[in-house]
Amino acid sequence: MAEQIFKNPGGKDDIKLNECKLSKSIPDYESRSERIPELDKNYVDFGIQYKLAQIIKSKEDTFKNEIPIHIALKGHMGTGKDHDIEQLAAKLNYPYYRIPLSGEVRDVTLLGSVQLYGDGVGGTDSKWQDGELTRALRGPSIINLSELNAAGPEVLFALHSLLDRHKKLELPNGEVIELRTDSYIFGTMNPTSLRDYAGTQTLNKAFADRWVIWDKPFPNKEQLESIFKKRYPKLQKEFTDLIIKLAIEINNSFLSDDISINIETPMSLRTVVERIPVGLDLYKNASDPLHETWKNMVLPHVNPEDLDHYSTLWNTVVRNGPNIKPSL
Repeated sequence: MAEQIFKNPGGKDDIKLNECKLSKSIPDYESRSERIPELDKNYVDFGIQYKLAQIIKSKEDTFKNEIPIHIALKGHMGTGKDHDIEQLAAKLNYPYYRIPLSGEVRDVTLLGSVQLYGDGVGGTDSKWQDGELTRALRGPSIINLSELNAAGPEVLFALHSLLDRHKKLELPNGEVIELRTDSYIFGTMNPTSLRDYAGTQTLNKAFADRWVIWDKPFPNKEQLESIFKKRYPKLQKEFTDLIIKLAIEINNSFLSDDISINIETPMSLRTVVERIPVGLDLYKNASDPLHETWKNMVLPHVNPEDLDHYSTLWNTVVRNGPNIKPSL
């Protein structure tokens, strides 16, 4: 069986994990194989994948899958939490199921329910229909229960026995599904605070106790530099230095406890490495491409009460963007 190597950012003790090999004999081979994500050639791992690989290795080798350890990544919007887990699945060739636990998701959505179908002779017949989570658990899978702290109480209680030492999911039709040794459950969540994450709440203590919660911070200067170097190697340093400095300053203000500079809108990774480069391409012929990008691709996402601070930081860090045409 093929192996994948996960590099230790510290430089030693790399981890090897077996790739998933789907058997064509399984009933849902086609649909499950279509769930295997593609590798993102621009993805940069800052150590999260290595840590997740450590957990999988420990569960498999040391504890023989007897101890249920499930990792949840907690971080602000646009820090790449879901992408980390998706790319873990891609690297290991695993079917990937991202299941958002929004407030509208009910236990029957996850578990399944009895549905009525026509029997072809004018009557109806009832059949069990798997929910999203049940479907994922029937074969090898990496499952991402995203928005953990937006789930309703009935969803939390339905998951309790799956996530603890029983490792079983009890379905409304009486069937019991046991967590397979080749299925792994992860989660993501935004911080629970007064920030504008509508629908989030403090995790139920019993539910929270079933997770190990790791913080996923905004990327730092060196990490942003490595992203730009890999994703946009032709973009001039005059642009990348200013973009990165703006992102660092804005996110420091977002995280600050000082109410005089504290803002409610961070500069997400999506904005930094997706929207801004697109803007630079759109406005590459402008006299100030970075300023046009700032006005049209960044500021529309900013809360009105934060615009003054964004303007102050722009004038402090940039004032005038590079007077050159960006190369992408």
